[in-house]
Amino acid sequence: MIKCVSGKKIYLTQEQAEEALVGAHTRFDYAKGHGPINVYQCEDCSYYHLTSKGTVNDVLAKRQKEGKIDRDKEADAWLNKLKRKHS
Repeated sequence: MIKCVSGKKIYLTQEQAEEALVGAHTRFDYAKGHGPINVYQCEDCSYYHLTSKGTVNDVLAKRQKEGKIDRDKEADAWLNKLKRKHS
């Protein structure tokens, strides 16, 4: 397993990191101004990490503007309700 000296989770490509960024916003309810907002290439390991600093990532901003993250959150909530009902 590849590790970074920073201890942060690594993503092999920028695209994987951006999908993880969007996924984090789908799964978690971050307070305004909190949580990861972008990705960056690490100087230590040369892979990608999530960051809460800087400007909002274009992919994240686009999906937020389109309402995709809110729709995915709602879909996940319904799936979890159905799973609990059938277990």
